[in-house]
Amino acid sequence: MRKEFRLKAEDIKPLTEGRGSCFATDMITVQGKLVNFMYREEPDNALDSGWRFMCGLESQDYMDDPSNLAIYDVNTIANYDPSIIPFLDAPANSVFERTPGSKNFRTVDDWTPPGD
Repeated sequence: MRKEFRLKAEDIKPLTEGRGSCFATDMITVQGKLVNFMYREEPDNALDSGWRFMCGLESQDYMDDPSNLAIYDVNTIANYDPSIIPFLDAPANSVFERTPGSKNFRTVDDWTPPGD
């Protein structure tokens, strides 16, 4: 199945280049929802930034289906939601969620990535 992305390739601007790749869900890139939950793991390889971006509405079944996720350049996801940019230098094991009803993120201390 071919995905219909919310942003076209020519709409992607250089906001924060050179940060490597990340995982993001189709709820962000296809449905156009904002990032409401993000965490950074230790990178899987030299190209991986360690960042994982979700809108926060994804169920476990949704996340378990690899067709709902893809690898993107971090700059691409920053174009979908520039409010993530100030957090991109956070170290591995950082977790943030958007404060409901605002544009601000807060640090999450009581969550660990799957498999930890």
